[in-house]
Amino acid sequence: MTKYVFVTGGVVSSLGKGIAAASLAALLESRGLKVTMIKLDPYINVDPGTMSPFQHGEVFVTEDGAETDLDLGHYERFITSKMHRYNNFTTGQIYKSVLEKERRGEYLGKTVQVIPHITNEIQEFIQRGSKNSCNGECDVAVVEIGGTVGDIESLPFVEAVRQMSFRVGRGNAVFMHLTLCPWVAAAGELKTKPTQHSVQKLREEGVYPDVLLCRAEREVPENERAKIALFCNVPMDCVISVVDASTIYEVPLMLHAQRLDDIVCERLNLNTKPADLSQWQEIVRRIKETKGTVTIGMVGKYVDYADSYKSLNEALRHAGIRTEQHVDIRLIDSEEIEKSGTGALEGLDAILVPGGFGKRGTEGMIKAIEYARVNKVPYLGICLGMQTAVIEFARHVCGLGGANSTELDSDTPHPVVALITQWTDKSGKVEQRDEKSNMGGTLRLGAQEVPVKPGTLAHSIYGDKVCERHRHRYEVNNSYVAQFEAKGMVISARTPTENLPEMMELPDHPFFFAVQFHPEFTSNPRDGHPLFEAFIRAAMKQRDSKK
Repeated sequence: MTKYVFVTGGVVSSLGKGIAAASLAALLESRGLKVTMIKLDPYINVDPGTMSPFQHGEVFVTEDGAETDLDLGHYERFITSKMHRYNNFTTGQIYKSVLEKERRGEYLGKTVQVIPHITNEIQEFIQRGSKNSCNGECDVAVVEIGGTVGDIESLPFVEAVRQMSFRVGRGNAVFMHLTLCPWVAAAGELKTKPTQHSVQKLREEGVYPDVLLCRAEREVPENERAKIALFCNVPMDCVISVVDASTIYEVPLMLHAQRLDDIVCERLNLNTKPADLSQWQEIVRRIKETKGTVTIGMVGKYVDYADSYKSLNEALRHAGIRTEQHVDIRLIDSEEIEKSGTGALEGLDAILVPGGFGKRGTEGMIKAIEYARVNKVPYLGICLGMQTAVIEFARHVCGLGGANSTELDSDTPHPVVALITQWTDKSGKVEQRDEKSNMGGTLRLGAQEVPVKPGTLAHSIYGDKVCERHRHRYEVNNSYVAQFEAKGMVISARTPTENLPEMMELPDHPFFFAVQFHPEFTSNPRDGHPLFEAFIRAAMKQRDSKK
């Protein structure tokens, strides 16, 4: 029988609830348990696929093609279990499912209500997620409720997990609450009142936390922990101090030092082997004992919100762990390059152009790519970064003036990137779309295995096959590929069914490589990712050549 850890958060958002939940899952996994994670998002959108990166951050894509919350990226980076569409659901999905059942008459004429119909549906989704994640039943499912306790939209989720804790029984469910202990500089004190009020609100909703994680700038003193324990009715050893860490990968070690995994295992009646944290200790050692620094310029259009490129930033850092380098990521607004030129690119060891949608800032990306190509600066393009690399090559190497993507210019004389109206998904199902298709869920999504051309840079990185995750609507136009190849571009991988270009490279360049997929989604701190490691090693060579 699967046991559950329900994770809630209070006072304010962005305290690191996802990191804390993932760190606990990593500790439980290190003790030999089969662990999965589930994220419950209270917003009414069916999924985050149509939400602005400035508001919601990146959209994380699972192997089976679900567009999900970015916390699922944290989950995959901290534990070995892969996330699927069942590991993330929203209020929108819950209500959609309930309404479809009502239309089919499955409620036998009853009045459909939040309790029990919505809360029952939430519990069914949680149970489905725990059963579909570990190739069988998991030992523990860590379930994170998004938002903040007290928000009206999260009430059905809190009520659902309250009911579920009674259904599964004592000893099979633990409630962990993350809250804030702010340091008030003027008073010179750490304040516990926000935590007290947050727990009070949670208890009003029927949930009594077993463990409190207190987020603070500095260690929560013992007397303050005692006060929290007294007023929140939680044993003192279950009041855990979670201070700002130098790296998120240090959090599992921090929580283990305060016996969080012991406490959870004791309350869930789990007899396990001791935690083996040698891998996490080595990761943290490599982060803190770097042998050099490489500077990467990320030229994007969502640089004002760091979470927009969360997986990509982490993938670069993972490559730094593998190469024992500190990776200095400089976020450069592509619109500023349009206005002010390429001066911001001078002195960089490498340039990366990430994914994105829409016309804004793309001419600045194209200028950055031309700078990297002409000046022999290592370049990596991802998704839109590949499409803009193709546009730049078409314009400035092939002489196709006005070349563009039909997404960016519907009247371009040379549509070198265009909307592909038909493609085959991972399961073999043929999907179709056009300009009038719904925006949500109509992209090419999920993992697809593709053969790699021998003798290429791609082959030296990936070997014979590559299987990465996609999230895009436009593709390189095959009718122009012969012209590109005649001028020296190498298409090093194509999809086996539609023959669409998946990777391109320039052999006469130290490192000029672009991919249509999103490799950052499969990187983790334990193993890194071969593409990002190759990119960072190219940046190291560029740095050393300037000495």
